[in-house]
Amino acid sequence: SCQRETQNILFSLILLVYLLTLLGNGAIVCAVKWDRRLHTPMYILLGNFAFLEIWYVSSTVPNMLVNIFSETKTISFSGCFLQFYFFFSLGTTECFFLSVMAYDRYLAICRPLHYPSIMTGKFCVILVCICWVSGFVCYPVPIVLISQLPFCGPNIIDHIVCDPGPLFALVCVPAPSTELICYTFSSMVIFGPFLSILGSYTLVLRAVLCVPSGAGRTKAFSTCGSHLMVVSLFYGTLMVMYVSPTSGNPAGMQKIFTLIYSAITPLLNPLIYSLRNKDMKNALKKILGLRTGQG
Repeated sequence: SCQRETQNILFSLILLVYLLTLLGNGAIVCAVKWDRRLHTPMYILLGNFAFLEIWYVSSTVPNMLVNIFSETKTISFSGCFLQFYFFFSLGTTECFFLSVMAYDRYLAICRPLHYPSIMTGKFCVILVCICWVSGFVCYPVPIVLISQLPFCGPNIIDHIVCDPGPLFALVCVPAPSTELICYTFSSMVIFGPFLSILGSYTLVLRAVLCVPSGAGRTKAFSTCGSHLMVVSLFYGTLMVMYVSPTSGNPAGMQKIFTLIYSAITPLLNPLIYSLRNKDMKNALKKILGLRTGQG
């Protein structure tokens, strides 16, 4: 049937995206781990970011793939909130990492002489730990608040992930205060790191425009270009989804935007970073050469 064919195509596409995402981000993690030349703060942050992307995409996509062919497409109450927690905690960690990576670029371009003394290996590890821990301690508050609400009626989530908007639609009684707390919280988690990224890049832009040589300007811009592309992709879809109230977005559009930032963005990130970065390309070639040489 036509529906079966559509399911097959959708399943194949999402599976392909998922496998390529694991492969691409896994290659970056291996390159940073095995190539000693990449044992610098910029690449340590990038390696952690790639590792994060593997878990981020794995928090939703396997369940999506199972549901495509499932007749019931069910998820338990606890399973839903568990997915909610990991998906949003990993997303929050991603916001923090993008912010720290922007700060790293600011230090490298605006304070190059102080960079080695500020961004030491120890400080870099501390920043990485702060990103991971902060991401995972943020979301229990909204989850506890939402899980305490009374749910009734068909208990069907019209979405591809357990998301606050569709969950609020299943609540029996109006809960404006809980909704307000959750949206305020989401906005803070999204806008806090975003403003810090904006601040870092404003200072970078100002410094780059003061560089007298065109070649120097091009080099400075190219180191930031890939990071800015990732930030634009991630934050663009995120803001459409969570900063504008859910009622404004039709269910179909919500699903498309969620699919973009939960599955497509993690696939594009390794491509953007590795294709625009000579050191990363050399490290990946070396690793692939080593692997094939051993085989």
